[in-house]
Amino acid sequence: MEIITEYGSSLLIVACVLGFFTAWGIGSNDVANAMGTSVGAKALTLTGAILVACVFEFAGAYLAGGEVTETIRKGIIDPSLLASTPHYLVYGMMSSLLAAGIWLLVASIFGWPVSTTHAIVGAIVGFSAVCIGVESVSWGKVGSIASSWVVSPVLAGVISFGIFKSVQSLILDWPDQFQRAKKFIPGYIFIVGFVICMVTLLKGLKHLGIELSTPESVGIAIAFGAILAGIGRFLLSYVKETGADARQGKLSDLERMFAILMVFTACAMAFAHGSNDVANAVGPLAAVVNIIQSGGQVMAQSALPGWVLLVGASGIVLGLITLGYRVIETVGRKITELTPSRGFAANLAAATTVVVASGASLPVSTTHTLVGAVLGVGLARGIGAIDVRVVGKIILSWIVTLPAGASLSILFFYTFKGIFG
Repeated sequence: MEIITEYGSSLLIVACVLGFFTAWGIGSNDVANAMGTSVGAKALTLTGAILVACVFEFAGAYLAGGEVTETIRKGIIDPSLLASTPHYLVYGMMSSLLAAGIWLLVASIFGWPVSTTHAIVGAIVGFSAVCIGVESVSWGKVGSIASSWVVSPVLAGVISFGIFKSVQSLILDWPDQFQRAKKFIPGYIFIVGFVICMVTLLKGLKHLGIELSTPESVGIAIAFGAILAGIGRFLLSYVKETGADARQGKLSDLERMFAILMVFTACAMAFAHGSNDVANAVGPLAAVVNIIQSGGQVMAQSALPGWVLLVGASGIVLGLITLGYRVIETVGRKITELTPSRGFAANLAAATTVVVASGASLPVSTTHTLVGAVLGVGLARGIGAIDVRVVGKIILSWIVTLPAGASLSILFFYTFKGIFG
């Protein structure tokens, strides 16, 4: 308690800086999962993708980031075991932020798409088990998180496979593809709006003091989806048949319509990513804030200050603007050959999986989810459409991330302990 009283202000300032730094790393690396497919499919330019992501990553982080943040800040470690040593929890959370931030910086410089969720969860479990004790880790919660890393890519792959198959049966397998696309694409846009709005209303707005019943949420989500579908239909009306095709170095008339749809799914994916991955930065920061503001009490229940989410959301946007282009280009052009019709299926499946996971308070890996969704689209076209070597390298980066995050957090824990006592 004495350390919290004596160094509380200093610890809080350092934690805020480290939380912002980790959020910056998330923006510079993981945002590629939201925008890479859109750039690779030529539905958005790199500049356009960054602008879209800035708006929707921020909105998702601030409006719907509270549920997963709850899991990160107090679901992985049992707070009651640290009641007598709150400063150890502060050191550990700061160490986890610094470890994840440094690993993300290194990965972003080299253009590696790594899992920030792996980095932060691995860091928290690492310092807890080694520096405090194995019993301090809520292994049941860690097990559910770990299982979600397997379930989420499989689920996203199944959903994207089904979506792309529906596109084939409703549009691509017919001779009048252009007219059928104009007919059915607004329906897909409706689904995008409904899914994002529904999960946000049900789970994401509690920290703003807004709670709606399920029927109210359904009604609002249907209205929101219908409005988006109407906007999409209006935009599609301006797309005319020109006879352009890929051999002329242009998107075909059909793919130009799917490019409009993919702008909507890109917004959805950015919103979904912000809602889930902001927790990796602000979860540990929120834990530190609550301990210091309470004078050293490790509470089982505590409020999430809105400004903490604001720190995370701002950091994500800045990271995206400054270094995000490196990983966007890697993901967008190397995993598989993408067109708007394929990329939209992957984006919608990944976004749906991530926002549902956010609503269930599970910090899933957006990287895992999107790769699973892209693989699902690839399998819908045949196994030859998948670049197995690139997927193998990505999986290897996931494996390395866990021990890297854990090792760095242990090192930094003892460093903070040596500085503050």
